[in-house]
Amino acid sequence: MAGEFVHRPLGSVARVRSGYAFKSEDMGTWGVPIIKIKNICPPTVDINGCERISERVIASIPGIERYELKHGDILIAMTGATVGKVGRFPKVEERYFLNQRVGKVYLVEDNAADYRYLYYVLSQDAYVRAMFGVADGSAQANISGGQIEKLEIPLPELHEQRAIAHILGTLDDKIELNRRMNQTLEEMARAIFKSWFVDFDPVRAKAAVRREHPDWSNAQISRAACPTLKPEIAELFPDEFEKSELGEIPKGWRVKPISELTDVVGGSTPKTNHAEYWEGGMHHWATPKDLSALSVPVLLDTERKITNAGLAQISSGLLPKGTVLLSSRAPIGYLTIAEVPIAINQGFIAMKPRRGISNMFLLRWAHAFHEEIVSHANGSTFLEISKSSFRLIRTVASPVPVMDVFDRVSQPLYRKVVENERESRTLASFRDTLLPKLISGELRVKDAEQFMNRRGKL
Repeated sequence: MAGEFVHRPLGSVARVRSGYAFKSEDMGTWGVPIIKIKNICPPTVDINGCERISERVIASIPGIERYELKHGDILIAMTGATVGKVGRFPKVEERYFLNQRVGKVYLVEDNAADYRYLYYVLSQDAYVRAMFGVADGSAQANISGGQIEKLEIPLPELHEQRAIAHILGTLDDKIELNRRMNQTLEEMARAIFKSWFVDFDPVRAKAAVRREHPDWSNAQISRAACPTLKPEIAELFPDEFEKSELGEIPKGWRVKPISELTDVVGGSTPKTNHAEYWEGGMHHWATPKDLSALSVPVLLDTERKITNAGLAQISSGLLPKGTVLLSSRAPIGYLTIAEVPIAINQGFIAMKPRRGISNMFLLRWAHAFHEEIVSHANGSTFLEISKSSFRLIRTVASPVPVMDVFDRVSQPLYRKVVENERESRTLASFRDTLLPKLISGELRVKDAEQFMNRRGKL
């Protein structure tokens, strides 16, 4: 059945047009966000850290509305090392505009093709490689919209395109649902940490009630001050503050260096020219690159693995599942919890929680106090925080019962994030297996639907 679909140039159904040539001197850190080549991060478009243009400049450009982006737009990198990379613009609240050298795919007319189907075709590795292959330029690769439009793509009947897009889209929709759910769960966990360990909200609320009712018991104060907390949790928090080197902290809590809460270790890289350290590796070995693309702080796999001989070259050895990893340079601040036993390279600070300390606490602490951590870094080429400097960072430590209850509250949220992430990886693998078979005609829609129904994917 392979090859049954008719192949025609992309340009027969769509055009590719570059964004607007905004002036670099107009770019800044405020105003309307602009999507540039660096924001194309397949399969999506990264909207974080965009450069911006003032509303005044935007309003002064005739026809600028042509370059405003909407949910689902297909964007293609047209210059540089990432030529041919394809991303789909996410759903956003803010207005975004497209910069030059990022191509946007437009249908030549309504119903010329199914737009989502075109995305799935163009996002395949074969077409990404094809675009890079036809790019020209001596200093850096460049491809034009016209060159992209010449690509020969499979174009079955419109109803078949829609059916293929529906199957693949169903899987992507579930992946996106999991992503949004994980984002919500992460926000909840961070909010609880901030309330308890940064703002000390339960303590402040109880202190206010204590001032009004000095003769009340702890249980009475807890119920009145913290109605959203279970009584047994609220009663663990004091109702007074005391002075410390870090300012006022809950009475009975202590300021400690982070080294008293966790064992801090680093890693290294076995010599890459020694095949016996790498070939047939079975131990996960992480670099900060493995964390760079994570949308949640869950590390399930690594790009590279090492052998027993390679592992023997790393003094910190194989770190246990549950270790908190923090990238210590270029950049500082990638965070995750290893869901597998793992070895690490020299770009990390690994935190193995001590007895009575929750890895959930360490993860949220490192996120909430990112600026404090960076302030202890140094370096002329790039900032790096050493293990010795990191160990000296002081933090407010609660008594063990508060730490324990935070762990009990946080763990279900985190475990659900892990479950969603595992499911999304399975769905993405399934989608990537189906995609080339459906688009080539090797697998027909009805057969794919039957298979997915048996697997419970539809």
